[in-house]
Amino acid sequence: MSGRIPVVGVSPVVDNASRPVKSVPAEDFDVTATVFREGHDAVNATLVVTDPTGRAHHQPMTRISAGLDLWSATIGADRTGRWSYRVEGWSDPYGTWNHDAVIKVGAGVDVELMLEEGARVLERAAAEVKRTPEQAEVLATAIDGLRDPKLPAEVRLGAGLTADVRRELTERPLRDFVSASADHPWLVERERALHGAWYEMFPRSEGATFDETTGRWTSGTFATAAERLPAIAAMGFDVVYLTPIHPIGRVNRKGRNNTLTAEEHDPGSPYGIGADEGGHDAVHPDLGTFDDFDAFVARAGELGLEVALDLALNCAPDHPWVAAHPEWFTTRADGSIAYSENPPKKYQDIYPLNFDNDPEGLYAELRRIVQVWIDHGVGIFRVDNPHTKPLEFWERLIADVATDHPEIIWLAEAFTRPPMMHNLAKAGFQQSYTYYAWRHTRAEIQEYCAELAGPAAAYMRPNFWPTTHDILTPFMQQGNESTWKMRAALAATLSPSYGIYAGYELMENVARPGAEEQIDNEKYEYKNRRWAEQEGRSLAPYLTKVNEIRRAHPALRRLRNLRFHHADDENVLVFSKARRLYDRDDVIIVVANLDPRHSRDTWIHLTMPELGLEWHDGFVAHDLITGAHWNWGQHNFVRVGPDTEPVHIVHVQRS
Repeated sequence: MSGRIPVVGVSPVVDNASRPVKSVPAEDFDVTATVFREGHDAVNATLVVTDPTGRAHHQPMTRISAGLDLWSATIGADRTGRWSYRVEGWSDPYGTWNHDAVIKVGAGVDVELMLEEGARVLERAAAEVKRTPEQAEVLATAIDGLRDPKLPAEVRLGAGLTADVRRELTERPLRDFVSASADHPWLVERERALHGAWYEMFPRSEGATFDETTGRWTSGTFATAAERLPAIAAMGFDVVYLTPIHPIGRVNRKGRNNTLTAEEHDPGSPYGIGADEGGHDAVHPDLGTFDDFDAFVARAGELGLEVALDLALNCAPDHPWVAAHPEWFTTRADGSIAYSENPPKKYQDIYPLNFDNDPEGLYAELRRIVQVWIDHGVGIFRVDNPHTKPLEFWERLIADVATDHPEIIWLAEAFTRPPMMHNLAKAGFQQSYTYYAWRHTRAEIQEYCAELAGPAAAYMRPNFWPTTHDILTPFMQQGNESTWKMRAALAATLSPSYGIYAGYELMENVARPGAEEQIDNEKYEYKNRRWAEQEGRSLAPYLTKVNEIRRAHPALRRLRNLRFHHADDENVLVFSKARRLYDRDDVIIVVANLDPRHSRDTWIHLTMPELGLEWHDGFVAHDLITGAHWNWGQHNFVRVGPDTEPVHIVHVQRS
């Protein structure tokens, strides 16, 4: 049943309210609904929010389209937890009287009757809705005025229509025929679920050394990797993400550049997990011990960094599970175990898990593995290829972990079809890798980001990466310094979460022939980048500046506030983000040249109301990258490109 006052089309809602809408504290979003009724009596709507303690909070809604009966309210939570919201439609006796009385008293029709009916509506409001003595006095004064025969009719009517009366009946209305929508679940997670700057490293490379005499490498350790942490923190990153740190299989081990035959001392891919030394619950002995890992995590914490660990549910052929639990794998007709394939890619060093033969036994073991790393200080899991495992497994695991550890964050590395990416988010993943690396034109970026910041933002949060250890697009291979600056700055400002892979600072752009990934790839060998020798050719100062801007400006920590503007040149992208915080507006405009080889002169045209300004207003545009100041308005001439900077990140300073 729809109720006496129908409420339909509540939004946002995820899968018919079977899954929660997501946000973080102080992340505002709009709730809308269609609320209507028969006839001409006034209708109104209230948004009812229930907090994690079960307390209900009532918030007036505003009709934003009279013709469509569309109502809206903006909400945000003040703390994490499981919330819910519903929309209540109701008949508005005061609104009905207000509308009729103004018309009739103004026309001299039924004057005394309309004034008396107004007094009776206010008497009902005073008697039926709980109020303080001061609040009740506002209505009592209005009732006296409506019934005062010594006053002119217009004055008596005015007594029932004062701003104080309207405010009182907006905040504590008299409601008839209240009809409620269903309760919609709302999950509020910690800030890092939405916002953060990530830095990826291979721990074995940090501090790795090469002996020219023997031609052999010595692996880096957790201790030498920890020496890199101060530089990562100094650049303003929030999360240090470690690729797998477990023992690496020797059977079918991959050699350098993904060759099928490894040489004696090749370290192999860290994604080929498991050997005699242990599996997913062990650390590679070359890296150190669990005590060494704990020391790494502690040092990261001292520097304000969270540690994210790669959860790669891959097994080398010599993983302990293969012998102990062959039922956890897929056996082919010839009795052999199938290795992983993603044609044309083949992973001969990896056996994929089979989730169907012994689902309960496998689940129990994987849940134990996750707990091992939580107990050692890991608060974030970057999950490798989650789309190759059942959705129901992830939904169960993430919910199970959240029961005792709601602070844990899961990032899905799922470069796959959109339905799977979206449903991984609905299943519980807080963040997702995206197609950002392959979106380069203005039309591509605007269309894709409008999707991410639109309805999908209710449940799916993007994490933008210009490159990864698996991805080096032709655009980046052929790029110059402006390319690498522009793609990092766009990732950092379009999305509240973004990341770079170690070596981005050095613009490592040489690809393995025939592949969209780096040559001499760190997945298959050590790489000593000799950080101390890179001063003067590193983008570290630029990344530091971008991260400083992100930290200083709350508008860049949100996704739903993304708005695009127009530039005459199709190679120039313009967008803004605005956020109100503590009674002040933070407004950022980004102007980016998507053609990194040529500077562009063009006019940009700003939709001023999106900036919280009137169409005719002017403001001071402070470029946070260069420090320059310009006087801007709706239409502005700009120059962006290699001879200036490829991206302007502008703070709006009101004149």
